[in-house]
Amino acid sequence: MLLSQSHDNSSFFQPSAFLLIGIPGLEAVHGWISIPFCSMYTLALTGNCLILLAVRRTPSLHQPMYYFLSMLSLTDLGLTLCTFPTTMAVLWFDYCHIAFDACLIQMFFLHSFSVMESSVLLAMSFDRFVAISDPLRYASVLTNSVIGRIGMAIVTRATVSLFPVPFLLKRLNFGPRKILLSHSFCFHADVMKQACADITVNILYGLSAVLSTVGIDSLLIVLSYELILHTVRGLASPRERIRALNTCVSHILAVLVFYIPVIGVSMIHRFGRQAPPIVHALVAYVYLIVPPVLNPIIYSVKSKHIREGLLKMLSRKDQG
Repeated sequence: MLLSQSHDNSSFFQPSAFLLIGIPGLEAVHGWISIPFCSMYTLALTGNCLILLAVRRTPSLHQPMYYFLSMLSLTDLGLTLCTFPTTMAVLWFDYCHIAFDACLIQMFFLHSFSVMESSVLLAMSFDRFVAISDPLRYASVLTNSVIGRIGMAIVTRATVSLFPVPFLLKRLNFGPRKILLSHSFCFHADVMKQACADITVNILYGLSAVLSTVGIDSLLIVLSYELILHTVRGLASPRERIRALNTCVSHILAVLVFYIPVIGVSMIHRFGRQAPPIVHALVAYVYLIVPPVLNPIIYSVKSKHIREGLLKMLSRKDQG
C-alpha cells in the first residue's frame, strides 16, 4: 500500500514499507547462511556484555582507559542491536518488509552509533596520548567527571549531526512502486537513491555530516599518534619506548577494524556501482558486524587486566 497526497500540484508518494534483501543471489541458502551470522551476532553481544560486566565488577579496571573501552562496547552493542532483528528476520523467516518510518528510525540509530564509535576511538587516542606524554597527571586530567562530559559530548554530537537526516528523506517523493533495498537494514545512501526526486540536498548534507564527524575524527586520531610517536622517541630507554607503544596496540587494531570497512563502504557506494550486489552486501556486513565481534577479542587478548577481570568474574560465577 502507498500513502499519497498532493504536493506541488503533483502526486507525492511515500511507501508504507520497503523490501529488504539478504545475500543477493543466495536466497535459496539463507538458512545455512544464518548460522555464521547468528554466531557472529552472539559473539558480539556476549563479548561486549562481558567487557562491560568485567569493568563494572573489577575495581582495578576503574580507570579512564577501561571506561572508554566500556563506551566502545556500548556503541558496539548499539550497532549490533540495530541490524540484528531485520537481518535475522530476513535470513530465518524470509520476512523482508520494514515500515517506512521504522526504516528511517533504524537508519538514524545505525549511523548515530557509527559516529559514536568513531568519536569513542578518538577519545581513546586522546587517553593514550595523555597516558604516555604526562603519566603523572593522567588521573588528574581524565577524572570521572571529565570522562562523563566526554561521553555526553559524543552522544550529543552524533544525535545532532544525524537528526536532520530522516526528515530530509521524509520530504522526498519515492513514487508509486515497490522499493527493494540493497541490504537487510536501512542505509542512508541506499534509501536516498530510491527517491524519484532531486536528492542534491541529501547528498550534500550526508557528505558534510560524514566529513565533520568520521572525517575529522580520523584526522585527529592520526595527529594524536604523530604526537605519541614524537613523545615516545624522546623516552630514554628502548624498553620504555616498547612498553609505551605496547599500550597503544589494542587501540590501533580497533581503529583499523573500524576505519578500513568504513572506507570500503564509502568507496563501494561512490565508485563501485557496477560491482555485483553481493559485493555491496558483504562490505556492508563487514562494516557493521566485524568491529563489534573483534573489539572484545582484541582487548581480551592484548590486555592482561581485562583477561584477569574476566577470569575473576567467571570464577566467581562458577563458585556461586
